[in-house]
Amino acid sequence: MNKAETKKQSLNKDIEAILSASHADPYSFLGLQASPQNGRLTVRAFQPGATAVSVLDASTRKTINKLVQVGRTGVFTITTRRKKRFDYLLKIINEQGEYLIRDPYNSPSVLSELDVQLLAQGKHKKSYEKLGAHQHRLSGVDGVCFAVWAPNASHVAVVGDFNQWDGRRHPLRLRHVCGVWEIFIPELKSGSNYKFEIKDQQKKLLPIKSDPYACQSQYRPDTASVVIEQKDFNWQDQKWMQRRAERNARYNPLSIYEVHLGSWKRKGNNEYLNYRELADDLVSYVKIQHFTHLQLMPVSEYPFDGSWGYQPIGLFAPTSRFASESSNVIEDFQYFVDQCHQAEIGLLIDWVPGHFPEDEHGLVQFDGTHLYEHEDRQKGFHPDWNTLIYNYGRIEVANFLRASAMYWLDRFHVDGIRVDAVASMLYLDYSRKEGEWQPNEFGGNENLEAVAFLKQFNEEFYLDYPGAFSVAEESTSWPGVSRSTSDGGLGFGYKWNMGWMNDSLEYMKRDPIHRKHHQNDLSFSLVYAFDENFILPLSHDEVVHGKGSILAKMPGDDWQKFANLRAYYGFMWGHPGKKLLFMGCEFAQSKEWNFEQSLDWHQLDDPAHAGVQEMVRELNQIYQNTPALYEKDCESDGFDWIDHSNAEQSIYSFIRYGNDRSNPVIVVCNFTPQTYHQFQLGVPLAGFYQELFNSDAKKYGGTNQGNLGGVSSSNSECHGRSNSIIITVPPLATLMFEMAD
Repeated sequence: MNKAETKKQSLNKDIEAILSASHADPYSFLGLQASPQNGRLTVRAFQPGATAVSVLDASTRKTINKLVQVGRTGVFTITTRRKKRFDYLLKIINEQGEYLIRDPYNSPSVLSELDVQLLAQGKHKKSYEKLGAHQHRLSGVDGVCFAVWAPNASHVAVVGDFNQWDGRRHPLRLRHVCGVWEIFIPELKSGSNYKFEIKDQQKKLLPIKSDPYACQSQYRPDTASVVIEQKDFNWQDQKWMQRRAERNARYNPLSIYEVHLGSWKRKGNNEYLNYRELADDLVSYVKIQHFTHLQLMPVSEYPFDGSWGYQPIGLFAPTSRFASESSNVIEDFQYFVDQCHQAEIGLLIDWVPGHFPEDEHGLVQFDGTHLYEHEDRQKGFHPDWNTLIYNYGRIEVANFLRASAMYWLDRFHVDGIRVDAVASMLYLDYSRKEGEWQPNEFGGNENLEAVAFLKQFNEEFYLDYPGAFSVAEESTSWPGVSRSTSDGGLGFGYKWNMGWMNDSLEYMKRDPIHRKHHQNDLSFSLVYAFDENFILPLSHDEVVHGKGSILAKMPGDDWQKFANLRAYYGFMWGHPGKKLLFMGCEFAQSKEWNFEQSLDWHQLDDPAHAGVQEMVRELNQIYQNTPALYEKDCESDGFDWIDHSNAEQSIYSFIRYGNDRSNPVIVVCNFTPQTYHQFQLGVPLAGFYQELFNSDAKKYGGTNQGNLGGVSSSNSECHGRSNSIIITVPPLATLMFEMAD
């Protein structure tokens, strides 16, 4: 075979690979290629449907050569006389007319060598700035850079409404060191829908994939990613950000309102409020109710409404469910956060690194291999949720996950990350029977890779974003969840106190006549209350799946239900630990939460519901204005029992101290419908004790029994203390007394 025949055969092979979308290196064939023999430059372009293609000088717009189509393949080529690389345009003539384009295959690399090395090492803290789709100016030309990690693919192309979803038109090049495929498409505009077409090593075409790093997605049920312009947002929260570390410090009050954006409130036609409408209505409501922070159930993109966001697909994209007419979801959500901060409200978001759904457009077998998930089904499948578990031991996956959390801190100024389902990450045998899991290398049930991942996440979190804080939803006795990693802990700022939540609700469900037999249910939480930095959660999980609302859990007739609830909330706000209350609980919604409709705001027409709302509002105010109730929430010297053994009367009494021990708060809880007059209570100091709070107040819906503003102590010994007060304890009520100045 002579050289001409060999060259023709090689050309035909390349063309066949382009036509079958299987070329291993399209950048070595398309674009501007130098002849190894004489150095002359050949221009090649794949333009199916074109009737003519010409190459023009980019600066003069003069035609250099007309390209020749090879057969009817859509591949056009011409060898020029030039040997020095030059900037050019392609003039395309087809059925739609005549237009000029810049050739993507005449563009330099998207990723720098540093980017490549950091991605390969799993150390690229801002990988979201390089992977995904980004408007960019490259070599003086505006366009969009696409990059996606798929190291085991034989072919990757970006497809979209800009190329008729044709995987032959824009195949990417592989950066072998890091396994990332990349392309720069000149002059592509924001708003374009796209996905990645991927073939596995056997050249089998996979379901087209959404971009794991997409910053915006189509409105469900459509699943394409969207090229979005990421402008510099005009933040107005400088005052908040400067003081954030102080506001979020553990010695300050933290009262969190947990919200599912899709069902907090809806429009009259049952449509969602958008982020900008929520920035007006929700933020102002949280401010009125005097919560310090707002926590959002997951807002990263997810396909199935019924998952409430806990089965996400797009960890870098605020869900398009709440997009405004501007359709720039990033700006909409930035505006929402900015309004929170201007109202002096901190914002936390739920983050789900524990698992992901098997939707074929998502991460499952992304490049034909178990790329993001464990190949071992015993480690890689969640039996509870029929989802897949990330391979935390793979450095690129761990980097992807950490970056997805830091993205929200970086781009959206969020103040905290609440990590969902930490227990399911920590244990290899979580929800598994014997024989369904394999011990770790030391014979234990700990997922050592997940432990290492969480520690590194928290180390980077607190190093790079001082003033923000992380929270673990962790339901076991794993030691040191909120202890620093240098002390052997996981490094979280806080842990949800699930034990307190379970025990206290079980107690409150009981008929008061039986509570005396379960006195330890409420007092037991103080045995371990300072082992971690705890948040007391009454979250969405307690008001779904047939559990009923918090109000519905209370025993008795309507009056007793509301009285029980008010007493319980008073106990919660008096108990050590930061506070979290799910939406609707603050006005005692009667029905359990339904994610498909608005909260029952009409119930506020009922004085009983309105009274609970007012009480929660005032509890938040009292909490924030009373250092003894928050300064030592997480320290044992901020708490002391007066009496936790009064089972016969089902009364608990305790003291809360702040840094100034001369100004304590006394908390008394009566969980029977009996009024106790002339009730003697030992107190730590002599003086006048102002009645700071009474859940039995008439304005809350109570019987209005109390202590006429306060009582003075006497030097009569009680409860082992030399001073005591005589008080009236209303039925099913919590009282708080503060030493008057």
